[in-house]
Amino acid sequence: MLYACKEHVEIALDDMIDETGNFPQLTEIDDQLSTKACAYCEKQAHYLVANKDSDPSCG
Repeated sequence: MLYACKEHVEIALDDMIDETGNFPQLTEIDDQLSTKACAYCEKQAHYLVANKDSDPSCG
């Protein structure tokens, strides 16, 4: 599971596909509720990129 900002969401999708071999689930995070940082630059995350088996509440 990766958190990504708008700038790095495509990289996160590519990385998850490389890692799992499957297209991941992309979930937009409410900007006002997000406290997570982008895995690539530490800016506020706008997306959660996860495989279909991940539990998004465990982030």
